[in-house]
Amino acid sequence: MCMTVEARVLSAFREALDIEGDVDPKELVYREYKKWTSMAHMTLIAILEQDFDAMLETDEIVAMSSFDKAVETMKKYDAG
Repeated sequence: MCMTVEARVLSAFREALDIEGDVDPKELVYREYKKWTSMAHMTLIAILEQDFDAMLETDEIVAMSSFDKAVETMKKYDAG
């Protein structure tokens, strides 16, 4: 069974932001979600790059300010 891009990105958020339990992806907004710090952001990027076998561009990293934007970006790198 293949995970969707959304599920893979949410899994990366859970790991990078140490999220336990349920979370509404709409709440995952940079600097609004308490655990999404600049350090957590770089951890998130590293996890996404590894999971999607991608090398994100600087502008993509900076623009990734919400769960939805992360999904939109990572869909470009989804080989499955």
